[in-house]
Amino acid sequence: MTGWTPDELRRIGGATELRIASRRRDGSLRPYVTIWVVRAGDDLYVRSAYGADNPWFRRAKASGTGRVHAGGVVREVDFVVPDDDAHPAIDAAYHAKYDKYGAAIVGTVLGPRVAETTLRLVPRPD
Repeated sequence: MTGWTPDELRRIGGATELRIASRRRDGSLRPYVTIWVVRAGDDLYVRSAYGADNPWFRRAKASGTGRVHAGGVVREVDFVVPDDDAHPAIDAAYHAKYDKYGAAIVGTVLGPRVAETTLRLVPRPD
């Protein structure tokens, strides 16, 4: 059980974009960054289109926690590195949702080279 409700999965997974903010050491939120989000099964994932050095990704991975906002849902989350076997389904979800934007754009979040920049969004208890 991921902790996402069916409604949250539908609303966040169906949103074109997600706003994500990681937490600073003092617990305050950093400014939101807008990125793509996909649903694969009962999980939600984000990837850094510009590599592991992308500032939002580096900070999210370091802090491990933050907040997401999409589809009218706002949730506190943990940022978790997914299991290796999750990546084919994540790639398929990105293709299904974002291929309409063209190969050059969607290609930035597909394939083995971006696996290291993938985070699973795990909701924190309310």
